[in-house]
Amino acid sequence: MSNLVSINDAASLAFWRRPVTLLFVGAMAMPVAFFSWYALLNNFVIEVAAFDGADIGLLHTVREIPGFLAVGVIAIIIFVREQVLGLVSLALLGVATAFTAWFPSLEGLLTLTMLSSIGFHYYETVNQSLQLQWLPKDRAPQMLGWIMGAGSAVTLVVFVLIVLMWDTLGLTYNVVFMAAGLFTAGVAVFCLIAYPQFEAPHPQVKKMILRRRYWLYYALQFMAGARRQIFMVFAGFMMVEKFGFDVQELTGLYLINLVLNIGLAPLLGKAVSRFGERRTLIVEYGGLAIVFAAYGGIYWFGWGVVLAAVLYVIDHVLFALALALKTYFQKIADPGDIAPTAAVAFTINHIAAVFLPVLLGLLWVVSPAAVFGLASCMALISLALALLVPRHPAPGNETKLSKFAAAPAE
Repeated sequence: MSNLVSINDAASLAFWRRPVTLLFVGAMAMPVAFFSWYALLNNFVIEVAAFDGADIGLLHTVREIPGFLAVGVIAIIIFVREQVLGLVSLALLGVATAFTAWFPSLEGLLTLTMLSSIGFHYYETVNQSLQLQWLPKDRAPQMLGWIMGAGSAVTLVVFVLIVLMWDTLGLTYNVVFMAAGLFTAGVAVFCLIAYPQFEAPHPQVKKMILRRRYWLYYALQFMAGARRQIFMVFAGFMMVEKFGFDVQELTGLYLINLVLNIGLAPLLGKAVSRFGERRTLIVEYGGLAIVFAAYGGIYWFGWGVVLAAVLYVIDHVLFALALALKTYFQKIADPGDIAPTAAVAFTINHIAAVFLPVLLGLLWVVSPAAVFGLASCMALISLALALLVPRHPAPGNETKLSKFAAAPAE
């Protein structure tokens, strides 16, 4: 294993071996496996596994269980360094994705989904923690925007290859899942070998913590997880079930989102720096409430496929503004709280995810419009919470109510 290198000394390393470069490499490797799986999932489960709405809801409920258990990261990092845990998790995501098409049954897909989800959620938990530890506060929004854009650029290449080569080369689900998964796993193994272990300046608390002064961050995480499930599970499913999108058409829609992300993500990072987390989150949640209500209108009023596709793209762009929630926490947190709170926040984010997809899958069978109406209400609750974010968040000024606190925040 490589020697420890402090973040302050990392500038003396070759550029490709620095911590920020590692964040970019991970950001470009993870989406290859995850979004290849996500792009093909709806068509695969309908065409090969004969899923209905209840089945897809159950699958996504199982997928979110490891997110709910992300708090377990706190126990693991007592024995394993965060950087190592993140890369091992990334490798697990890749390997599980690679073998997805080998098990085209409900039981098989639930098992492979659980394994890939453990890799994905534990990687994302650690990744968010390392981003906030390694990136300076004054540059974090812009750097997070660039990292997001880099991930989108690599995923764009993958999706273009799927669209251009699916029919031309006669690609199968197994070929795409295998190629994407093994690529991600290979990158993770390379990073384990090639990069030193980076030491952040502030030791992390290695026990579960819940601080009263972080309550608004916890609440925003919970609502973000609830409404995200509706987009992740049912927006793409709607395009296949209602409008008959095939693999190329649905992947083409993802391509549009990725092209916009490549160009907009760095700009969104700058917007957070310029306008602040409060205004950014207000725009995100207000916009999402309108988009979800319009999704419902597609079923209520019979609006067409063009509007559905436009809403899907707008929806995706608005979700990119969620980086403001990361930087909001970075500004209010004690430096040593970042790792344990990232794990706790991931668990809070996935509380609704454990039961919401399967319940909404059953509701979907009765009324898809009601599912999106519920999502619009969730976005409005998030908007109300965002109004409590102060213009200049900092320790002691976590919410607009902090000044009315009777005692110092815990």
